[in-house]
Amino acid sequence: METYNTHGTCAVRIDFEVENNIVHNVKFIGGCRGNTQGVSALVEGMNIDDVISRLKGIQCRFGTSCPNELALALEEYKSKH
Repeated sequence: METYNTHGTCAVRIDFEVENNIVHNVKFIGGCRGNTQGVSALVEGMNIDDVISRLKGIQCRFGTSCPNELALALEEYKSKH
């Protein structure tokens, strides 16, 4: 399980797994429960690059959003692996 501490969102952390470039088990800690559960369900089983390209740049407030933070978390994951 990977962990990413978010910046500027109601969710304070994102836990996730990546196996063979496929995203699994995304869990937002904090944030709007319905929205974060929805994002998690939608990205389950998706290719990491597809998730990044679809979510990166989505704005909510403070220049970011929970979906954008997930994209940043996945980019960070890619840079380390």
